[in-house]
Amino acid sequence: MSGLLEQLNSAQREAVTATEGFVRVIAGAGSGKTRALSHRFAWLVNELGILPGNILCVTFTNKSAHEMRQRIHALTGDNDTGYINTFHGFCVSVLQEDSHAVQYPKSFLVLDNSDIDDMLRIIYEERGLSLRDMTFSAARDMIEIQKLYKRPDYYLDMIALSLDELREKYDRAVGAKDVIFYGYLYQEKKCFGLDYNDLIKFSLYIFKEHEEIKLKWQERLEYIMIDEFQDIDSLQYELMEVLCGYHKNLFIVGDPDQTIYTWRGADVKYLLDFDKHFAPCKTILMMENYRSTPEILAAANSLIDKNRNRLKKELIPTLPSGEEVLCGYAATTEEEAALIAERARLLHDRGVSWGDMAVLYRAHYVTRTVEEAFLREKLPYHIYSGVQFFCRKEVKDALSYLRLIAYKDDLSFLRVANVPKRNLGKRRMAFLQDYAAARLCTLYEALTQTLEDEMFKGTKAAALVSLVERYAAGYEGRPVSEVLSALLNDSGYEKMLRTEGAQDRLDDLAELKQSVREYETTCGEEVGLEHYLSHVALLTNADEADAGDKIKLMTVHAAKGLEFPYVFLCGMNEGIFPSRKTATLAGMEEERRLAFVAMTRAKKALYLSEAGGRTFDNAPRYPSRFLLDIDPPLLTFTQPPPQGLVEEARNWIEASARALPEDTDAYIFPIGTRVRHPLFGEGAVLDVDRDRSAHLVRFDGMATPRMISFKAKLERI
Repeated sequence: MSGLLEQLNSAQREAVTATEGFVRVIAGAGSGKTRALSHRFAWLVNELGILPGNILCVTFTNKSAHEMRQRIHALTGDNDTGYINTFHGFCVSVLQEDSHAVQYPKSFLVLDNSDIDDMLRIIYEERGLSLRDMTFSAARDMIEIQKLYKRPDYYLDMIALSLDELREKYDRAVGAKDVIFYGYLYQEKKCFGLDYNDLIKFSLYIFKEHEEIKLKWQERLEYIMIDEFQDIDSLQYELMEVLCGYHKNLFIVGDPDQTIYTWRGADVKYLLDFDKHFAPCKTILMMENYRSTPEILAAANSLIDKNRNRLKKELIPTLPSGEEVLCGYAATTEEEAALIAERARLLHDRGVSWGDMAVLYRAHYVTRTVEEAFLREKLPYHIYSGVQFFCRKEVKDALSYLRLIAYKDDLSFLRVANVPKRNLGKRRMAFLQDYAAARLCTLYEALTQTLEDEMFKGTKAAALVSLVERYAAGYEGRPVSEVLSALLNDSGYEKMLRTEGAQDRLDDLAELKQSVREYETTCGEEVGLEHYLSHVALLTNADEADAGDKIKLMTVHAAKGLEFPYVFLCGMNEGIFPSRKTATLAGMEEERRLAFVAMTRAKKALYLSEAGGRTFDNAPRYPSRFLLDIDPPLLTFTQPPPQGLVEEARNWIEASARALPEDTDAYIFPIGTRVRHPLFGEGAVLDVDRDRSAHLVRFDGMATPRMISFKAKLERI
């Protein structure tokens, strides 16, 4: 037996050696799927002689891609680890090679949310909009909806129209929605920027319109592996179908019980119905769990078994017996937080490090009382999914300097042209913006063309241009880490921070330099500046670095894919977990899957907690139905809730479940649909608010519209 197959169980070995055709692996939580994926990659390379560059392995986060590369490098000894990336990261590779097909340069800019907000600021200033017209968050959502659903051919405008023509569309747009949308497309085209949705849409467009490019990628990717397949959305599915169309070697791994991203477009049917669309298909079950104790798994299995729409299966424990799953009831949320702090202190006194503990919750607002208790007891903690490292001001400034020498784009220029001070204030920036708008050039080009103007006498504009030109001409072939260090020094940025005594910000820059060096070490010598900047733009909360020996606080969504020795799952109350926004039976099953994911993050011990008292609207705070779903012998209560409260909760849960429709999609009507309400009569749908699970309807007999819940079950006429 090959050394690669040693220490693998029979299901893992079957997955590793099933190399040809369509293979579906249903892999339960903690069943070693990352091990199976990395060993399968190594099996293809070492045993079958497949070149790493002919293998695509798609992961859910950049962090998991990084870990996968390290594992595969250790197994194969080959610095070439093929295409191991997220879907978006892979599309960056496609576009860097073939962006000429959409008239974009290879050095296009990958935009993150911070860049989008910077563009929105420019648009709002130009057109006199305010946050009362639309918040930035709402504008980002609106742009995404327009691109994916309302105007799915938007990219044809970005490809076919000149900058002049896009600007004209923007100038003629009326209404906040159109002004923001076309202003955003114009700003994107101006700096050759692409956001996350563009990356996949543009790649698909190239494959559709250019048969020779599609065939080149299809032939190159002899084997395709996709992790976390239950989280795939329609665009990613379409891309996958195209890529595997030639060799037809497609290997997918997923767990339908961990589908928690339907709100982001994920559809578990792609996993459940895979064998119907890709036949013949081999299905392998990996159910042996190497993460959690039998007690934790028994409780998790009991919970998820209450879902009706699922593939019937159970996680099988392999570890020895451990601690009982504890559940604590407290009279108030403050007391619940105090119990968590007390239990964490006891664990630490037993020799458990703070970093081995995690507090998970359904929503961020739950952390207030926990933070107060930890501060009071002086327990070290770190909240994940707050301000990301790569969104901190000094880090964004440093990256903007790198982007400025690579792309000379407006966003980077606006951010750092006057940081440190170069006497390029609002008046001079307004002059450059007017000049650039009149000549359809970038702000940096405007500056280079007007350096001799009286406007820039007494400024350090010439020094800035000299700095940018010097580095732009000399960064290729140099390590990114070296360029970054020199640029921060020569620009005066680090000197500015030292003068201010901003040691925390200098520490962040040191951490940034270290992260660049680590990335260079992992990815090898081929890492160029544009390659690194694209990588950084695709980072998300899930890629956040470890905060050291501190208790980790994070939402369950942020904890997906992670594991912790000791887990506290707090706020297990109706209206919190499950969320009060849950409007359908399908939504309730997703909430239960989310609770299952939370429980299966724990390795050694799991502590559940709930609070009594009253909610903000004076309703009784009931125990979560998910606690009541777990078979009673599998939970040990440190203090059980009052029996009367439990009976009240059961009655309330039963009544509320009867009111839930099977799926909201059956009750959602497109804008413009004529509907009938049992009391208000006939009217027309003006808008659909999925977050609030409601239609905005203007009824014929009413002067103003009404927001009507999906639960009202309007009738189409």
